[in-house]
Amino acid sequence: MPLFNQSIRRKIVGIALGLIVLMLITSILSMVMSSQVGVLLDELTNRYIPAYGDLARANIRSLERSVALRRMVMMKMQEAPDEEAYAARLKEFEEADRRIEEETSAARKLINAIIDDTRTPSDNAALARIDTRIETAVSELRHGMSEAHAKLLKQIDAKQMPEARGTLEQLDALRDQFNQRIDGIRADMLKQVYASTSTVVGHQRKAIIISGIVTILAAVVGFAFALLVSSGITRPVRLLLAGAREVEAGRFDKNITVSTQDEIGELAAAFNRMIEQLRNNERIRETFGRYIDPKVVQGLIERPEIAIDGQRRVMTIMFSDMSGFTSMSEGMTPRGLVKVMNHYFTVMSAPIRNNRGVIDKYIGDAIMSYWGPPFVEEDEQALLAGLSAIDMADQVPALQKQLPDLLGIRAMPVPCDLRIGIATGEVLTGSIGSELMMSFTVMGDAVNLASRLEAVNKVYGTRILISQATAEVIGARLELREIDCLAVVGQSVPQPVFEVMGRPGGLAEPQESLRAHYAEGLAAYRACRFEDARVAFNAALEHAPGDGPSRTMLARIAQFEANPPAADWDGAWRMESK
Repeated sequence: MPLFNQSIRRKIVGIALGLIVLMLITSILSMVMSSQVGVLLDELTNRYIPAYGDLARANIRSLERSVALRRMVMMKMQEAPDEEAYAARLKEFEEADRRIEEETSAARKLINAIIDDTRTPSDNAALARIDTRIETAVSELRHGMSEAHAKLLKQIDAKQMPEARGTLEQLDALRDQFNQRIDGIRADMLKQVYASTSTVVGHQRKAIIISGIVTILAAVVGFAFALLVSSGITRPVRLLLAGAREVEAGRFDKNITVSTQDEIGELAAAFNRMIEQLRNNERIRETFGRYIDPKVVQGLIERPEIAIDGQRRVMTIMFSDMSGFTSMSEGMTPRGLVKVMNHYFTVMSAPIRNNRGVIDKYIGDAIMSYWGPPFVEEDEQALLAGLSAIDMADQVPALQKQLPDLLGIRAMPVPCDLRIGIATGEVLTGSIGSELMMSFTVMGDAVNLASRLEAVNKVYGTRILISQATAEVIGARLELREIDCLAVVGQSVPQPVFEVMGRPGGLAEPQESLRAHYAEGLAAYRACRFEDARVAFNAALEHAPGDGPSRTMLARIAQFEANPPAADWDGAWRMESK
């Protein structure tokens, strides 16, 4: 419909104009009907009622003339006639006669004006008859009165009183006849007044009813029109709201039907384009989420400048490796090897994802991952990495049982285990690579240190080693023990390394004793009190016979006893190669 192709502004203006037009029509109709009622009311008040009043006054003038005539006769009948009083009564008689003519003429003039006015629905035939009757009554009264009056004056002058009384009675009869006719005319005129009054009241009531009906119709039409237009505005808005809720719920498969070409229609079209873009982004996220960590994909979509510019951040890096993989992979078919590695990475990746870590890449049988802003808060990244390492180590027993079934053998030729290295420090984050291929990764000393610590596990027979910076951030939130002071390749300053033993409060009594004796032995070792150190490390082995760090330190003490360290030895072990 063309109506719904207009802009919202035009729709609103159209509603306002439509209501104004309806209001004007109602007002004009009310004014026309009121003017008609006004015309009828004007005719009633200015013609009908005055005409009736003129007839009533003519009737009164007739009585006044009769009284004046009797007084004239009385003045003449006195023994000494009073000529002056007679002249005054004669003047009153003539004035009353003239006023009768004026009143009846005014009444006839008003009646003829009613008849001539075509704007009002009067009973013109009845009014014409009333006019004729007035004229006839006045003519007969004038003719009869003139003759009888002249005759009466002669009889009074001749002192013929008996005859004068008879003539006076004749005049009274004429007067009574005239008054009766005027009364009849007045009665008929009063009927016309009542009829005109009824017409005025009827037209007024009709005007009120019609005005009310038109007002109601205008209100209904205006409301229907406004409802029609507003529904054309609100319906797309409701569709937009429903679509927004679908998007909020993560469902991007529903487009909005664009039914208008106004601003809301343009908004709906833009919303559909946005949904399409979100759908594409979701497909990208789902596709590349298999190759790149989903959190990295999301971050690159939302803030692509991070990948372009790069940033320096303090992050925690973790390297994990499966020991015995090389021996296990020898003789395996590629299909079987891929099956085993996919299962291994699936099992070991879950703890990293569950603890909000980002998997950077898979390197052979190793996993590189990291924690840090903007993915996690800086003060919890080291703890999350440590918890991930503990969860990964907890999966090793189940994995050792599953691998023979996956390989189709009864037992593993070489037992597999897990080695994890964790380090915290400032790294560079961004897209690293060539013009042909880029990888969003982290680079820096902390990355190298984490890789070295993962390798150092082989030296100490441990599973999880962390750097001093990582241990300082974790604090007492995990159970740690210091293993040694280590200077890895590429670093000139030695730093302590620590083993993650378990969750807080999760150590048994033997492990607690192990940690205490090992700390005593390490302190004696650094002070070159090798005999005390040997005693402490042996005590530690009594509580944990398979403790790798204790065995390593005892072997090193034996080496130092054969070849004592230099005088400036700082108690640190320098790692020459991975």
